[in-house]
Amino acid sequence: MNLEKLVRENILKLKPYSSARSKYQSGILLDANENSIGSVLLDYEELQLNRYPDPFQLSIRKSLGNYLSVDIKKIFFGVGSDEIIDLLIRIFCNPGIDNVIIPQPTYGMYEVQSDINNISVRKVLLTNDFQIDTESIFAQIDDSTKMIFLCSPNNPTGNILDREDIVKLAGNFEGIIVIDEAYIDFAADKSSIDIVENFPNLILLRTFSKAWGLAGIRAGYCIANEFIIDILFKVKAPYSINKLTMDAINTAIQKAQVKDDFVNSIIAEREKLVMRLNQFEYVQVFNSDANFILFKCSNADEVFTKLTARNIIIRNRSTQPMLAECLRVSVGTEKENELFIEALEEIL
Repeated sequence: MNLEKLVRENILKLKPYSSARSKYQSGILLDANENSIGSVLLDYEELQLNRYPDPFQLSIRKSLGNYLSVDIKKIFFGVGSDEIIDLLIRIFCNPGIDNVIIPQPTYGMYEVQSDINNISVRKVLLTNDFQIDTESIFAQIDDSTKMIFLCSPNNPTGNILDREDIVKLAGNFEGIIVIDEAYIDFAADKSSIDIVENFPNLILLRTFSKAWGLAGIRAGYCIANEFIIDILFKVKAPYSINKLTMDAINTAIQKAQVKDDFVNSIIAEREKLVMRLNQFEYVQVFNSDANFILFKCSNADEVFTKLTARNIIIRNRSTQPMLAECLRVSVGTEKENELFIEALEEIL
C-alpha cells in the first residue's frame, strides 16, 4: 500500500514550523526568548520549566517503547487521544470532499472531529451482538472514503471487536483504519498491537486516562507505521506535550505494577457489579471488557434522573443507535459501587 497517496496533497507539501527546540536542546540557549533566569515553580526546578519542552517527545517515547517493546519511531504522543483523532482527520481527509465510516454506536468524538473538519460521516450499525458488520461497511466504501474508526473495547457497549473482522477490513480497504484501544488494559490479551506491523494502514490509539489513572494530564498516544508518525510530527503543534506531562508519564511507566494492580482491582469490582446488576429482575447487563458496564432497564431516563438526584452520576446512552433504555456506569471503588447498587435497588 502506498501511504503517500492517502495523505492530502497540501500536507505532503507542507513545510513544518521550525521551532527553537527542534534544533537545539542544550547549551547556552539564547534562541527562543525564554526566561533565562528560571521558573517561579521552584519545586520543579529540575524540569527546567523556563525552557520549551522537547518537540520530539523522545524521553516518553523511549520509556513507552521499552515498556511495550515497540520501536519509538512508531510512537506518537498527543494531548489525549482526541488530539490525535483530529490530526489524523486533517492529514488524510480533504474537507468537503472525503468521507469516513464510523460503526454505531460508539465513541462520539470521531463524528465530532469529522464535523469540525467538514468531513462527511457514513454511519453503519454494529451487529446485534455489537460486532463489526463488515459487509455493510464495504458497501459504504467509495473512492472518497479515507478512514474507518473502530473502538475496541467499544465505548459504550464495552465489548472487544472481533480480530478477524479487523484483519479483513485492514487487508481489503485502501484507506486508514483507526483502532481506539483506550480501554484495552482491561482486556490486554485481546489487543491488536501485534498486527499493526502487518498492516501499514492500521493505527492504534491508546491513552493514559483510564487504567493509568492520569485523565487529568491529557496524554494519549498512537502506534503506527513510521511514515504516518513522521507526518503526525509534521503537522502537530510544535510543543504539544509539556514537561510536566512528560515527567508524569515517565514516572507512571516506572510504576506500571501499580497500574496493573489498579486493573486487577477494577476487574474484580466489575465482576461483582455485573453479578449484582444481574440480580435485578428487569435489568439486562451486557458483557464488558472495559472499566464500565452497559445495562438496559425500563424507564432509563427516569432511573438516570433519580440517580442524579441522589448525587450518583452515570451516563444515559439511551439516545444512541441500538441503545434504547440503556445506561452506562463506570466501575468505581467498592464503596461507590455499593452506594450505586443500593440507590438503584430503591429506584427499581
